[in-house]
Amino acid sequence: MTTTAPLPHQDIPLVFSAEVADALHEGRPVVALESNVITHGLPYPDNAATARKVEEAVRAGGSVPATIAVESGRIVVGMTDADIDRFASTPGIPKVSSRDMPIVLAQGRMGALTVASSVVAAELAGIPFFSSAGIGGVHRGADRTMDVSSDLIQFTRSKVAVVCAGGKKILDLGLTLEYLETQCVPVVSYRSDDFPAFYCVSSGFRSPMRLDDDAVIARSIENHWALGNNSSFLITTPVRPEEAIDSDEVDAAITVAMAAADRDGIRGQAITKYLMRAVDAATEGRSSKANMAVLISTAEVGGRLAAAHAQLRAGSRSVRQTPTD
Repeated sequence: MTTTAPLPHQDIPLVFSAEVADALHEGRPVVALESNVITHGLPYPDNAATARKVEEAVRAGGSVPATIAVESGRIVVGMTDADIDRFASTPGIPKVSSRDMPIVLAQGRMGALTVASSVVAAELAGIPFFSSAGIGGVHRGADRTMDVSSDLIQFTRSKVAVVCAGGKKILDLGLTLEYLETQCVPVVSYRSDDFPAFYCVSSGFRSPMRLDDDAVIARSIENHWALGNNSSFLITTPVRPEEAIDSDEVDAAITVAMAAADRDGIRGQAITKYLMRAVDAATEGRSSKANMAVLISTAEVGGRLAAAHAQLRAGSRSVRQTPTD
């Protein structure tokens, strides 16, 4: 069962699952999830099973999952089991970033949302938390190619707390952190000193800030927006050490793969998939298993932090509504 919510001054309908609609109405915590992991990850039915495991991880953290996609000119907020199966088994569904959303919606096509488009949809839906395995960033060689992920641009525009395991090692993570600092997007590492690198525990860069307390993170997010900022708040959490891939091993695979990509003329959007496949081959499939582990661990932390944030907001509402003598 779904419900359609009209948006003031908007012509884009949002269709909520009954569970997500009830949670939002009651002020319970909800975590948005991207649908791109369903359509551009594992083959069917493993992709559908993975999506459900990620949703269960959000529930384990104490929140309601809302996997988001676009279909029939609408933004679907909270995919049902039937939705997940349909997206997982339908070939050729495009990956839709924030710049593509208006066109795909106008065409009435099915579309799987990336990080950038998911935070757009989450903010429209009134969901303050989003979880992803890893974010895009500044690519290596960006001084020549100007290849900067739309994720970073969208973080400067959308008021959503983003929980992730940092960025992939194929990126220039030093420049990624520099960009986020320049754009005044807070970056906090949860119970870790380092900025993680997807399925590597550390990128080799110290995090700008470490916070260990869920309530302090919740207050920090609210303070960021109360100060007039209309940008995201980035929270990183590393993969569990027993599920991580050795950083040096990944770096060696990337170096070889980048040389091969340059030789073969592989550039632009194709380079990310090429490098990720090369790392998977070099690690004999261990990086794919680590990828799934990251999806689940970040979702669980996202659920936990969203629950703390919802509790803070509920307390604030209670204080505002308490009558005074």
